[in-house]
Amino acid sequence: MDDAVPETPPAAEEEPARDSAAPAPLNVPRTPTGDAGVDAALGRLGDADHLATDGHVEVYEDVHRGLRDALTALDVRPGPPAPPTPPGPRS
Repeated sequence: MDDAVPETPPAAEEEPARDSAAPAPLNVPRTPTGDAGVDAALGRLGDADHLATDGHVEVYEDVHRGLRDALTALDVRPGPPAPPTPPGPRS
């Protein structure tokens, strides 16, 4: 029988206490869309991670404006040409 005292495991490093009122990253994943303008606007959402809650509105409004502009730009682009008009009846 072994009378040795079991070795106490080393203490884990304690994480510093986090202030619940301090800004914290949301770590929301953002999947690239393939559109550079849209991806840039969505990437801007990460800026809110480092701001207090009252600073989020400015970021969200900026992102909303960028996404709205991207959608508006879709309406401005010329679409495909209209199909040719069939000839009318001959008289």
